[in-house]
Amino acid sequence: MKEIVTIQVGDYANYVGSHFWNFQDELIGLAGDPQADSVFKNQDINMDVLYRTGEIQQGIDTYTPRLVSINMRGSLGSMSSHGTLYKEAATTTSDVLTWTGGVSTQASEPHKKNLFLQSLYEEENFNMVNTIGGSNSGSPSEYQNKDITEGLEKGVQYWTDYSKVHFHPKSLYELNGGWTDVEDFDNYGIGRDSFDWASQGEEVSERLRFFVEECDHIQGFQFVVDDSGGFSAVAAEFLENIVDEYSNIPVMLYAVRGPGTRASRQSRKRTILEELHDAISFSRLSPYCKLIVPVGLPSLGKASKFLHIEDEKHYHSSAVYAAALHSISLPFRLVPVGPTKDACSASGAVDFHGLIQILSGQGRQNMVSVLDVAMPTPALTGGQNELSLLGNLQSLTPHIAEDVEDIQAIEHLTVHGAFASVEGRRASVCEVKDTVDAAFQRANTRPLFYHLSVGLCPLPIPLPFPSIFGNQVGKHGEMMSSKLTNSSSKGSLDVHSIPMAARLRSTSAVLPLLESKLQNLHRYGITRGAAGAELLRSWGFDKEELNEMQETLSKMVATLCPPQLSSDSD
Repeated sequence: MKEIVTIQVGDYANYVGSHFWNFQDELIGLAGDPQADSVFKNQDINMDVLYRTGEIQQGIDTYTPRLVSINMRGSLGSMSSHGTLYKEAATTTSDVLTWTGGVSTQASEPHKKNLFLQSLYEEENFNMVNTIGGSNSGSPSEYQNKDITEGLEKGVQYWTDYSKVHFHPKSLYELNGGWTDVEDFDNYGIGRDSFDWASQGEEVSERLRFFVEECDHIQGFQFVVDDSGGFSAVAAEFLENIVDEYSNIPVMLYAVRGPGTRASRQSRKRTILEELHDAISFSRLSPYCKLIVPVGLPSLGKASKFLHIEDEKHYHSSAVYAAALHSISLPFRLVPVGPTKDACSASGAVDFHGLIQILSGQGRQNMVSVLDVAMPTPALTGGQNELSLLGNLQSLTPHIAEDVEDIQAIEHLTVHGAFASVEGRRASVCEVKDTVDAAFQRANTRPLFYHLSVGLCPLPIPLPFPSIFGNQVGKHGEMMSSKLTNSSSKGSLDVHSIPMAARLRSTSAVLPLLESKLQNLHRYGITRGAAGAELLRSWGFDKEELNEMQETLSKMVATLCPPQLSSDSD
């Protein structure tokens, strides 16, 4: 088995991660539920790739994510940093012999559990009593579930508010220091000043080491970072340490940020700070990973015509990004098809190294990929969908060029749980393959090479998933009649699963994003009399470091430039 260790750094990264792990937890539950849809029974998915087995002191087996999560102190809401499986030892004040004065204790009130977390706690206790007593009676009512989902829509404050997953005590790490407001922790310089690797890094490294050393054959690190502010600097320090200690283990980095993080009207000083942060962050993070995927649109309104996203709610937008990450990482967990296996049950299993080789090792050495998603993906044939499966894919990577003809483009596409027709019949792997092959044959522009992974298991929609589906999305993600006029959004009580498609592209379409970072670094930070030069000095960067970052970005741009443009500039 080839294990994956996941790392989440920053507030929004943990919002995404909370949904991601909810999907995994739901898959595990459905696989063992005799009442669940049979499509979840034979998943051909090895959950041990992401999860570890353990045992608590009472002798009860545990199954927890192989995860290290980093965030600010106070970001866990009502959840303990020790997780929920293990009792946290009560802290006591030891006698201080050298102090004879009075001692005062200040303690903040614990955050109250919302209705979802309360019901989760009560259900787990109820199930434990039933297991011990040998009975099996009672279940939450639909009315209770409606109250739960409505409460989440109105009141999510922390990523833990909708998490249904048990975490290992070594998974959740809170940064020391006085920063409690993520809105003020908003640039690379603040993160660099606030995080001291010498004092905190060893504890973080020890937590990661715990998960890595128990792996039999680790395939890579799945690293998700909120790169919109100071957590970029924290992640860069962490990544540098990972590369030093685990030089042969590849890192796949998702740089995520929520929509609307930048104000439309702001001062020139603020604009310069944000542009320099983006350039510095990207150029500092990218050298430490084999593949970097920028994720985060200014608005998610165009991500899918079947979704209704409220951009101001991180609870909403992070669900879409988490669904895309689940789909694109599915091939890492697919059971490879053996000689006795039906070739039309699962196909396209690939590990970290294989995917990186596909995207960066053929034709051009490019390490920046575009992420696209179709959520949900329409049926392969029939219905009123004008676009093909490929045509329904929408980019989640910002500032990319549209309709670019790149003869050296490489693509990796994952499709799972697809319907063959609007009548609701599930498509076989062979049907998906044939449909995708035909779509590429008809396309005006084709990639140099593409790899396809297909699974039968759709994306399960857990109870705490937000109400973001349009009224044309059916119970299993099928497209219903467009004549429906009810404008209210649907959630987990109405939609139980959806077919998904996600794609990673190595393409010159990402050039505008890279060129803007290169130009802003040069314009605001390096050129003579640059308006942001003093700001960068205050962040601790000297001229030599800035030139190295400029060179890093220049090489990325040169790699993707068409040959004729490169020769003209020589």
